[in-house]
Amino acid sequence: MTAPDTTAPVIVAARRTPIGTAGGVLRDLTADELAAPVLRALLDEAGPTTGAERGVDDVLLGNVFGPGGNTARVAALRAGLGAEVPGLTVDRQCASGLAAITLAAALIRAGEGEAYLAGGVESASTAPHRSWRTDPPQPYTRAPFAPAELGDPEMGEAADLVAAEAGISRERQDRFALRSHERAVAAQAAGRFDDELVEVAGVRRDQRPRAGFTAARLARFRPAFTPDGTATAANSCGVSDGAAAVLIVSERVRRGWSLPGLRLVASATSGCDPRRLGLGVVPALRELLKHGTPQVTEFTEAFAGQALACLDAAGLDEGAVNPDGGAIALGHPWGASGAVLVVRLFAQLVRQGRGGLGLTALSAGGGLGVAALWQAVGPDGEPVPPGGAR
Repeated sequence: MTAPDTTAPVIVAARRTPIGTAGGVLRDLTADELAAPVLRALLDEAGPTTGAERGVDDVLLGNVFGPGGNTARVAALRAGLGAEVPGLTVDRQCASGLAAITLAAALIRAGEGEAYLAGGVESASTAPHRSWRTDPPQPYTRAPFAPAELGDPEMGEAADLVAAEAGISRERQDRFALRSHERAVAAQAAGRFDDELVEVAGVRRDQRPRAGFTAARLARFRPAFTPDGTATAANSCGVSDGAAAVLIVSERVRRGWSLPGLRLVASATSGCDPRRLGLGVVPALRELLKHGTPQVTEFTEAFAGQALACLDAAGLDEGAVNPDGGAIALGHPWGASGAVLVVRLFAQLVRQGRGGLGLTALSAGGGLGVAALWQAVGPDGEPVPPGGAR
């Protein structure tokens, strides 16, 4: 048995709220009110004997739409972590939640600390209305992703462009979306989400998954963003509310607690032409796939065509992605979505005992992408191979 690197970052607990459609079941909860129960649940999951609550070095949360005021700090205080635990809010647009986790991992590697709560949160329902200080004020729905002269398209427009240039047909996008819907409905019915969910405001289930989609029904949806585009309301994600986070610690700490988990193998962040923002994660994917082939990939399906273009460019099998459905079926709570991927991967490789390597990845506004490769490890710290056998 080879002694592992004691500074290797390992996730030992991972939880999320149900995902609610914007204006839906979580509409009255602010971002910190969504995140705080998840932070509390992570410490409870690690157990009182670990001393996790006393040892948290920082709380890092991704968030996109505000309200500002360092949401991570507010959520940490609301969760009862104590005034001595700081907080940092991260904005890498839709990749913010995963970026917060990989940043926590980097801090562990650097020796800054050994235990972090990291993830993301978004309350699209309660985000403040915004306007530019012109006369009269001009309301806006999003901040710029890039200088206008470089190209700053809306996400749907960019998704249509990426899909067209990659030759991704409308029919293929609808098949991908249908599979996402069917898988999420089946996973919810089988209870595969239950152990990762934290009840908030009496809500115990993801709101969006629903049965009844068929290929014929999806084909009737009209283009949603450009007249001749292929992205529709049915093969694109929904704007959502939700929070997700993990407890990530050094291998030295994990060893003392004897908990199974996900050890970070490698992570990467990349950028691309902001006019083709949906492809931002492709260079990061290619870099990580040099380290091994994942058995499970969790990828944020902002738009079916954009997701397929990324998977094709990286050489990943679309059928092996998101085994329990993705954002098209579950929803896309921007700042939380990258962390939702990690919570889902933890559930499959660790809680369900599948073992092996797992990949989490997504693109983000401005032409960005974040990806991370993880290895399931047992309580003894040894890698758990695919299938869970040793």
